[in-house]
Amino acid sequence: MTDAKTQLVQSWLTKAQRDLASARVLAASTPPLLDTAIYHCQQAAEKAVKGYLVYCDQEFERVHDIEELIRLAMSRAEKFVDWIDVGIELTPYARIYRYPGYATEPTREQFDRALTAAEGLYKFVVSLLPPEMQDAIRQ
Repeated sequence: MTDAKTQLVQSWLTKAQRDLASARVLAASTPPLLDTAIYHCQQAAEKAVKGYLVYCDQEFERVHDIEELIRLAMSRAEKFVDWIDVGIELTPYARIYRYPGYATEPTREQFDRALTAAEGLYKFVVSLLPPEMQDAIRQ
């Protein structure tokens, strides 16, 4: 793998890490900003799967549909099938709380579920990468 490709994959996953960190900070603020925090959960999951697709040299459309991205990734790693429900759950958060008029604030339970799902998908993606790339991402 070229250095440029390694760096690009790591960049996608670093962005995903930062979205997870942002979600935690926003949820812990006073008052909690759960609408924005849950959006970052969706973004983290989306970017993690896109990072894996880049790793696999798999082209993908510019979409926010995590389920669609997971289905694409399944052609490279069948275990992504276990994450379809997470994709279905998180995808609407790309827009539902981002713009007025779609929904009220998410509950703490919705946010906690979204954060757990996004963290799990992120960890799964990282587990599919070679150890040296995993080490570089953790730094």
